[in-house]
Amino acid sequence: MSAKFGHTELPQEQERALRRAVVLAWLSIGFLLTAVTAVYLVMGSSQAMKAAWMEDMLSFIPPIVFLLAVRRTRKAPTPEHPYGYHRAVGVGHLVAATALVSMGLFMVWDSALGLIKAEHPPVGLIEIGGWSVWSGWLMIAVLAYTAVPPVLLGRAKMPLADTLHDRVLYADADMNKADWMTALGGIVGVLGIGLGLWWADSVAALFISGSILHDGLRNLRVAVAALMDARAETYDGQDPHPLVVAIEERLTALPWVADAGSRVRDQGHVFHVEAFVVPRPGYTPTLEDLRRARERLTVLDWKINDVVLSPVEKLPATVTSGPGQRAGDPDAQARRGR
Repeated sequence: MSAKFGHTELPQEQERALRRAVVLAWLSIGFLLTAVTAVYLVMGSSQAMKAAWMEDMLSFIPPIVFLLAVRRTRKAPTPEHPYGYHRAVGVGHLVAATALVSMGLFMVWDSALGLIKAEHPPVGLIEIGGWSVWSGWLMIAVLAYTAVPPVLLGRAKMPLADTLHDRVLYADADMNKADWMTALGGIVGVLGIGLGLWWADSVAALFISGSILHDGLRNLRVAVAALMDARAETYDGQDPHPLVVAIEERLTALPWVADAGSRVRDQGHVFHVEAFVVPRPGYTPTLEDLRRARERLTVLDWKINDVVLSPVEKLPATVTSGPGQRAGDPDAQARRGR
């Protein structure tokens, strides 16, 4: 039996991508359990190590949210939730972004306070097997351990986020790919302490905290825009989704359609499409015409979950322009009633 998001059956490529993404999410959680334990055991009073530990703790949120959202979106629509549960992805994205922003702000303040107070974190010697070892070397070793696996996991998740159109998975992958900078910043801070540069620890902590805050603000912007029914965009929130243009091209290619436009909502993994067509003068589309037009859209891509197609006299002013229209086209403006 194939996997589904609500009543949307996933093609084989997306089904394989989903299975792999779930495995990678569990691998991330397993790795983070070892990372946060190791960093906690060696962090001492170093601000940089504390910031690295907090970032590792926050890194639990995206994979956990992804797993919960995937489970939720598999539920079929109900009378109480006629659009299904796809918005669970957007809610999860918002929760993860809010946590990052909140903790990032706190950590920036905490790190800056340490710098203002000129705190000198002690990093002394410990005895291992009869040998006296500077504890900073243990911190560096642990930070080096936390640097490589997240980068590999992030590179593996990124194409899956595109395939599944999953912004929580993208946020997780994006954070993973940048984790080497956190580890490097922590290593620089610890080495600075060893060289007698007391301020290096707080500066490194500020760098790590700033990275967390930056990730949070960027994801918060995309999550809020999606939940406010902004136009459908690519999984990374950078560009309008190409399906919007493809939808209008399919509709305007119909012989009885004079003009077409659409409003496309990103529900999570899937899109809800409100399409509008202006029939050619003198032609009244039949139910069969509308059915065939709707089918032309639903076969475009698996993400087109639901389509509402309405024949209208002129396009609403808020819909996106059809592919054949240009600014200043008097016919298009007349049809839109501008």
